[in-house]
Amino acid sequence: MGSLLSVLIPPPRWRLPVAAVLGLTAGIGGVVFYQSRAWSYLQDDPKACINCHIMIPQYSTWQHSSHGRVASCNDCHVPHTSLAAMYYFKAKDGLRHSTLFTLGMEQQVIRITEPSVAVVQQNCLRCHGNLNSEVSTSKVMGPTKSHGEGKLCWECHREVPHGRVTSLSSVPNARMQLEAPTIPDWMNIKPTDHDGVKK
Repeated sequence: MGSLLSVLIPPPRWRLPVAAVLGLTAGIGGVVFYQSRAWSYLQDDPKACINCHIMIPQYSTWQHSSHGRVASCNDCHVPHTSLAAMYYFKAKDGLRHSTLFTLGMEQQVIRITEPSVAVVQQNCLRCHGNLNSEVSTSKVMGPTKSHGEGKLCWECHREVPHGRVTSLSSVPNARMQLEAPTIPDWMNIKPTDHDGVKK
């Protein structure tokens, strides 16, 4: 134990810089955690999906659809095979979304990824198994579709639940009341004019 601590604790002349770097990293990490409302992604509230504004068309169209009364985002967009699979998929997808949004690389029209196709199709069958058995589509899964066999549920049910067109510019009236900003006033630095008055 003592030898492990001697490896982890830096030499005396490096202790102050290392402490400063660790403190800065912890501070930035705390601000990012708070600003992004990271804890909300562990829950099932659909409002977590509009923490960043690019999901507002999807949230609005879902909210006004039939699915808005009976299913949440997680019911369709994450696997329900196990708790571990669900949170792994949420973490992977959330990291991709936050990276694209932070770097300004989000698309005007959000398109579903290949792994999400399989998950959504599986969840369609999970909830609508009785209906699917009547129309013989219960064996069509994401991988099956990629081999040109069968149709996915939303190839026929195109309006469910997000409508046909859900780009940022195509639904300008899909306005949502966003949560209050989480950034404290002392960090909200606004530009000033020549007289030093905040604009």
